[in-house]
Amino acid sequence: MSSELIGLTGMALLIVLIVLRSPIGLALLFVGIGGTWLLAGWRTVEYIGANAPVHVLTSNTLSVLPLFLVMGNLAVQSGMATSLYSAASKFVGHLPGGLAAGTILASGGFGAICGSSLATVTTVTRISVPEMLRYGYSPKLAAGSVGAGGTLGILIPPSLIMIIYAYLTETSVGRLFAAGMIPGVVAIALYCGTIFLWVTLKPEIGPRQPRATWGERLRSLKDVLGVGLAFGIVMGGIFLGFFSPTEGAAIGAAAVLAIGVLSGQLGFMGIFAALRDSAYVSAMIFLMVIGVEFFQFFMEASRVPSAIVSFFTGLEAPRLVVLLMIIGMLVLLGCVLDSIAIVLIMTPFLYPIVMDLGYDLIWFGIIMVMVVEIGLMTPPFGINVFVINSMVPQIRLAEAFAGVLPFIAADIVRVALLVALPALSLWLPGLLFG
Repeated sequence: MSSELIGLTGMALLIVLIVLRSPIGLALLFVGIGGTWLLAGWRTVEYIGANAPVHVLTSNTLSVLPLFLVMGNLAVQSGMATSLYSAASKFVGHLPGGLAAGTILASGGFGAICGSSLATVTTVTRISVPEMLRYGYSPKLAAGSVGAGGTLGILIPPSLIMIIYAYLTETSVGRLFAAGMIPGVVAIALYCGTIFLWVTLKPEIGPRQPRATWGERLRSLKDVLGVGLAFGIVMGGIFLGFFSPTEGAAIGAAAVLAIGVLSGQLGFMGIFAALRDSAYVSAMIFLMVIGVEFFQFFMEASRVPSAIVSFFTGLEAPRLVVLLMIIGMLVLLGCVLDSIAIVLIMTPFLYPIVMDLGYDLIWFGIIMVMVVEIGLMTPPFGINVFVINSMVPQIRLAEAFAGVLPFIAADIVRVALLVALPALSLWLPGLLFG
């Protein structure tokens, strides 16, 4: 059996294992170790096993990840999402579909200090969906707005997936964070526009709420000052060069801790739960990245990556057509694989192709994050939709998937805008970092 055939068989086995819900890290290790053993021998496996964990656990890029996880989990335990939703609904609740638009705004604000789609959708579902259903909102609109809003957690910095992408491509975390800012604002605008258009066509699905007074609105803002302060300290400090992403994450975690404790919303058990959850997720992600080290060596030994690069770069087609083929492939993978799995598995294959085509790796990183976001809402995986269904069983799974369809259309428009106008993601990093 040729090395290329062994490599392709290994890739197919990996996808099957992940689709069957095997832990991603263990699947990567199993296939990576087995393939490396077949192609390079057991001594090579021992060499990688001795060096890969050290390389991963001492990486400056990945050191930021546990700290941002702590910051996000402290924010969850502090109830900051509740304050964000309350403030957003007071400002826009009187508009058609206003509570759904408030859900998008709250998700964007919470994603700015959380960095995780799963944490965002879980937290915001608990707060906003019962409120929307109580006021007579359509289950489709309620589920769709929360499912779409949850995807903002991995686009608006800090983003765990951006950190992983930066590690795999050796690009700047700070530049990636800056590149995600404007696309994140565009996403919020398109999602809110989708809601208003949908409710304009069918007013009964998102009834207006009583208009809050300006006094109520201003009082609600004081409860979200902590969120704005934490985000401003972290992103402002990183963008202005006062500290590195790792230092910013540490300062941000300390700021959220202080705000939660001083506000009386965060006690000992909340702090313990935040640290426990952060340790669990950090261990899971680091295991996956160590697995990628084995899998990457196996792929390089099989010469599959070079064959894939040669195939794409050898196509007699404009580079835009090749890019669209890559985006289409990522969308299809998003229907069956988790977003982190897609980034971990596909980035080592794709970034050499992107570089060879002359595209910017920072720009492509934002494209990739946006495309895998779509997979968070599409069947059969659609983890955001399954989370909503499990937390609010009265919303049937079919209703939830139908509810996210208009937002997927908005995502397609957003990806097209970024492909046509790369400056949407590259202008701010160029301004801040030169």
